[in-house]
Amino acid sequence: MHRLRFTTLVEAPLTVAFDVARTLGRPWPWPLQEVVSVRPVRDVYSVGPGSRWRWLTHSRRFTATGAGTLVDEQVDWETGLPGVLGTVVDELVLRRRVIRAMQAHLDAYAAAAARRALDVVQVVGAAVVVGERVLVAQRSGGPYDGCWEFPGGKVEPGESELSALVRECEEELGVAVVPQAFLGEVVLDGVVAGGAPAASTLRAWWARVESGEPVAHEHAALRWVTADELDDLDWIAADRPLLPAVKALLARL
Repeated sequence: MHRLRFTTLVEAPLTVAFDVARTLGRPWPWPLQEVVSVRPVRDVYSVGPGSRWRWLTHSRRFTATGAGTLVDEQVDWETGLPGVLGTVVDELVLRRRVIRAMQAHLDAYAAAAARRALDVVQVVGAAVVVGERVLVAQRSGGPYDGCWEFPGGKVEPGESELSALVRECEEELGVAVVPQAFLGEVVLDGVVAGGAPAASTLRAWWARVESGEPVAHEHAALRWVTADELDDLDWIAADRPLLPAVKALLARL
């Protein structure tokens, strides 16, 4: 068996990185069969006997980071040619072709995903921490009336995610915050600002208060809670998956 690994950082959220990768396909002249597809975190495709391959498997994993989506790809193959001939073909011919094909493919993929990300409305959230407590906000009105969330909102066109985070905290809470570290990303199942269903994600950061005292300008109430109190709240669905990361953050501060 022969194996190559490739890593690419894509300036796009998980859903965009996954969907664009799926649309572009793989850089092989033979059709591959889908074996595993778990949107937006993993997929595996393979091809059986035919042409130069006994088999070829191409797998991808998508991981959210503060800078975008990290895409780890692995290509495994075997020609089935015997002895020295097989070694020469695999190592000196096919390995080089795989590398060339993947390099060209990944360059085009990263550019396409970055372009597509500009058309998808994103949402940012802030886990504002003071001491051993994090600030939570209670929704007022709408389908999630009375539920709790982390402050935040939509990223405006031409605005960076961190700029949007700072702006939303100023508008909703009346405080100036300084983003510290990326916490995680959650797929939003519904439609955000008229976009495609399940195309947007919530990307959350840990933030510290630089100045001001939080005031509920757009929420029914605000609370400072400890890690042990987080599970007792009635959370909106989008924010609940972030709780393990927030608990871990509070435990290490």
